[in-house]
Amino acid sequence: MSASYILKRIALIFYTLFVVSILVFGITQILPADAAVMMLGENATQGALAALRDQMGLNDPIWLQYLHWAGGVVQGDFGTSLRTGQTVGPALFSALGTSLTLAVLALALMLILAVPMGILAAVRRGKLSDLVVGFLSYIGVSLPEFVTATLAVVLVADLWGLLPPAGYIPLSEDFWGGMQRLILPVCVASVMMIAHVSRMVRSELVDVMHTDYIRAARLKGLTRRRVLFRHGLRNALLPTITIVALDVGYLLGGIIVVEEIFSIPGIGRSLMSAIQARDLPVIQAGVMIMAATYSIVNFAADLMYAWLDKRIQYD
Repeated sequence: MSASYILKRIALIFYTLFVVSILVFGITQILPADAAVMMLGENATQGALAALRDQMGLNDPIWLQYLHWAGGVVQGDFGTSLRTGQTVGPALFSALGTSLTLAVLALALMLILAVPMGILAAVRRGKLSDLVVGFLSYIGVSLPEFVTATLAVVLVADLWGLLPPAGYIPLSEDFWGGMQRLILPVCVASVMMIAHVSRMVRSELVDVMHTDYIRAARLKGLTRRRVLFRHGLRNALLPTITIVALDVGYLLGGIIVVEEIFSIPGIGRSLMSAIQARDLPVIQAGVMIMAATYSIVNFAADLMYAWLDKRIQYD
């Protein structure tokens, strides 16, 4: 992989974030929210409101307001929350750390379960194992997060009393207590991804195992296990990487629902609270952080492609 390609992709990430910043700033400007009223309250005098608008630059042209905001974002300054009066950056990055913990655990669970399920279904194609994996995959795809989360809370937490229904404890403070409260959210966040990825692994592995080079490997006398894992699975995982990268985008959206239902103070719940309160700086910063995360994950997927298959060359 050439250095010029990496530089071009990095430049594309910045260009994408630039376009997203324009869209986010433009959309939030047409929302029915007045920053001055949000900060001083509805009972503030018109003189006080006018003075604050002038101080915050709200009377400036839109393009100038965007330049001031974008310049702050580039320097790591996302502004001040209209609801709490706190600096947006530290609060959101703290919430992002919580969301990343949930997302990483969900992705790990997905890979641990989805890849073996896909391999089992492909190896035993048409048999009971294949039918069971396919049936579970269809159920997983069909159930949205709010349904899965509600069922998990009602059955596992309320009815059976096996796990806490909601709440969050940082793992650094109490690892086992924090993990107990993360089990349900992690399982709920990973259900649909497990369904997607297991179906993709199964489909790709079935196709790969019928290619000419797999037949040639078998004719050389290689064992079935060696052919499957050394030659078949490595190539079957290439399209799966794309699905995983796309599922990260889905996960970012699903985390909002999961965090709200399980009362996890992550970036998704912060965005929900900001939208309800018309807290424009938090909305803008949250969307930018999620867009940057998705862009970086897709870039990492391209790098993983080239690492798994040396025939792939990016120019």
